[in-house]
Amino acid sequence: MSLNQVFDKAAEAFKVYKKVAASEKANLLRTIAAEIEQLGDELLQTAHQESNLPLARLTGERGRTVSQLQLFASLADEGTWTEATIDTALPDRQPAPRPDLRRMLVPLGPVVIFGASNFPFAFSTAGGDTASALAAGCPVIYKEHPGHPKTSQLVYKAIQNALQACGLPEAVFQHVSGGADIGQELVKHPEAKAVAFTGSYKGGKAIFDQACQRPQPIPVYAEMGSVNPIFILPEKAEAESKQLAGQAAQSVLLGVGQFCTNPGLIFYPENDTTESFLQELSEKLESAPTNKMLHEGICSNYYKGVNQLLAAGGVEKLLAPDEDVLVGNAALAKVSLEQWLQNEALQEEVFGPFTLVVTYHGLEDLERAAEKLQGQLTCTVWGTTSELIQAGSLADTLREKCGRLLFGGVPTGVEVSYAMTHGGPFPATTDSRSTSVGAYAIKRFARPVTFQSAPAELLPQELQDDNPLSIWRTIDGKLTKDNI
Repeated sequence: MSLNQVFDKAAEAFKVYKKVAASEKANLLRTIAAEIEQLGDELLQTAHQESNLPLARLTGERGRTVSQLQLFASLADEGTWTEATIDTALPDRQPAPRPDLRRMLVPLGPVVIFGASNFPFAFSTAGGDTASALAAGCPVIYKEHPGHPKTSQLVYKAIQNALQACGLPEAVFQHVSGGADIGQELVKHPEAKAVAFTGSYKGGKAIFDQACQRPQPIPVYAEMGSVNPIFILPEKAEAESKQLAGQAAQSVLLGVGQFCTNPGLIFYPENDTTESFLQELSEKLESAPTNKMLHEGICSNYYKGVNQLLAAGGVEKLLAPDEDVLVGNAALAKVSLEQWLQNEALQEEVFGPFTLVVTYHGLEDLERAAEKLQGQLTCTVWGTTSELIQAGSLADTLREKCGRLLFGGVPTGVEVSYAMTHGGPFPATTDSRSTSVGAYAIKRFARPVTFQSAPAELLPQELQDDNPLSIWRTIDGKLTKDNI
């Protein structure tokens, strides 16, 4: 089937799917979740063979994928996400009357979603992007990631079974295979209304640039990773240096460092505990069991990135890895704050189990570092309670640099919830106003429409006087479930 035929089918499906009741969209998502669970061990074993990810990790990721589908089902069912807003008519207002105005979010249309290499379930075929787009009412054209094609086909079949069981058009979700040329054609097609991507900066930026060059530009929600710095404050460092080293090492090693929230940058004070921290961190990284990376290409790029960074001026090697075709051995380096400030290349992500420790002398140094920092998915500050309060200015600066600001714990591990933000300023993403994880992700695939003086018969249920869906609405500036 040609891509023109794919988009023609998606456009026809949209005419039906955009009018489907919220409860039916919710039922579809729950049915997809059930179909994925019914795939059982076959899905896990297939993903394990294709991605080298351990079965325990894949089992957890499958659970997360099912939970995401159920979250967006609940969101669609509940309906408040549409932001239904009504300004009732004021015919006697002077000097001019106000017409009846009713606003809500409506689906964009067919959207293109690219699968991610490092999450064959949660950021791929039936992952968060797909779940949020379907919940919003958008047909999905999914571009398979070449790293796990058999896994993707299994999940695609589960989605098709769900569509059939729910009596919905099969073109509500379509699956496309191919290389970069196919991806480019998908982005450039005039029927595409938005794009979602999770992956490298190079890939995401290329997609964004292509979308901007279209005769009709479209939004691109590209999550492109970051170095996710951890700022360790002096008192905390003095009191818990070894514990902090262990905590940081565990986060760096998680998933062989193949997380977009991997802490690739650690700011540590130059004091009596510096050497013990670095030694403990190095030992933890070196002694950890080694594991295979997703595929040979990612592994090769990891070692290439490590070697380039280790060769930079002022960078001291603390743990140089033995290179392997597929196994990702951990690496560690150190640099002074002054050297780090002078070289923007030291902010580039190395996708794998590597971190760079930047030593500093005082809070003023951290302020300078924060100002220099590029956009991030996450920033983390570790400090005692009194230190964190005193470092309010640092936190204020970091707020402008990231999508999630942590004051404890590690950035790896993203909660799928209502309050989560998985995004951030460029170059972490191409749109800092959005998130690719959590309930708010649904709003990427919708746009506002205002109905002015519309006949009651033409109003969507969300905007009708008697509020048949019983959703929360803003009426004349007040949040309520009341009828008009």
